[in-house]
Amino acid sequence: MGDSDDEEMNLSLLPKRFGNSTFLIDSIPVAEFQGRPLADHPAVKNGRPPGALTIPRELLDASTVAEAISVISCWYEDKTEWGQRVGWIYGSVTEDVVTGYRMHNRGWKSVYCVTKRDAFRGTAPINLTDRLHQVLRWATGSVEIFFSRNNALLASSRMKLLQRIAYLNVGIYPFTSIFLIVYCFLPALSLFSGQFIVQSLNVTFLTYLLVITVTLCLLAVLEIKWSGIELEEWWRNEQFWLIGGTSAHLAAVLQGLLKVIARIEISFTLTSKSGGDDVDDEFADLYLVKWTSLMIPPITIIMVNLIAIAVGFSRTIYSVIPQWSRLLGGVFFSFWVLAHLYPFAKGLMGRRGRTPTIVFVWSGLIAITISLLWVAINPPSGTNQIGGSFTFP
Repeated sequence: MGDSDDEEMNLSLLPKRFGNSTFLIDSIPVAEFQGRPLADHPAVKNGRPPGALTIPRELLDASTVAEAISVISCWYEDKTEWGQRVGWIYGSVTEDVVTGYRMHNRGWKSVYCVTKRDAFRGTAPINLTDRLHQVLRWATGSVEIFFSRNNALLASSRMKLLQRIAYLNVGIYPFTSIFLIVYCFLPALSLFSGQFIVQSLNVTFLTYLLVITVTLCLLAVLEIKWSGIELEEWWRNEQFWLIGGTSAHLAAVLQGLLKVIARIEISFTLTSKSGGDDVDDEFADLYLVKWTSLMIPPITIIMVNLIAIAVGFSRTIYSVIPQWSRLLGGVFFSFWVLAHLYPFAKGLMGRRGRTPTIVFVWSGLIAITISLLWVAINPPSGTNQIGGSFTFP
């Protein structure tokens, strides 16, 4: 179909659009008729009559089989519009989204179909590294869509408002990683500086916080009811949304900006979906830990928040007038961030039986040492520092 469904199809353009196979072109209306809903209800218009598919078909001859082999070959679509304006759209790592966008942009209607039995099943990565690479690939495609002519802001008037919003969200969601990074470091900044996130807990702030919290809770209930999942599964999805947002989404935004500004082509790692070498354990790949630069931001967030909690706790203990309420506020938000990143930290450890305890011991010692050094360098008000120790008046 062309950009306009109202324009008549020029027969001279058929070979350029669909290729030189007349068998393929002649089979299109036949397949369209066979795909119509059964006309067994008054509400069904232009449906196929009952028994239409039971008519005996002619046997395939050698010429038809040879034509079919020619059509399914890779070179058949050369110098045609397959992949450009016809069929599955090429040139994007999120080709399914681009194809759907092109169809809706031309006025086609779609129906969300859920079958009782799974219509399709596939494989998916289960270890942390491959999963992050897959999310990076999707987010990179979304950034590409945002900076291309497939942006929903440039859609035609045929696209409906909700469709436009949905496709706009597809192109914008990786950019939320910038705000997520700020969100994850704010509690640590509060604990390091000794100042709470807001100046004062007045009625306006508490009202705003209450409205936002209730809205998020209602959205969570709506998502759980609509998707039919359990609360635990929803929470796991929220956790990985933060993990992907602080790692793969941020990398996708940087790569997209580099491609637009500096003309540096985007490269991504193909997702590994093969099973592990351990044939006795179908989840052998789950315990593989392969280092990738995508892990740096989440690890940094975890370490900074842990150190900030130790610094805030040490400062409060050594203060003349401990402000425990301010400490608890910062610690609560830091723990909220760490709770979201818990599966990431657990994935870094690999198989539970092979996790060295020394890792946890050294992490705690580092956090305590840095916190003591921080308090020694920046002693709380009301204390005197003498020879590295604190004396109180």
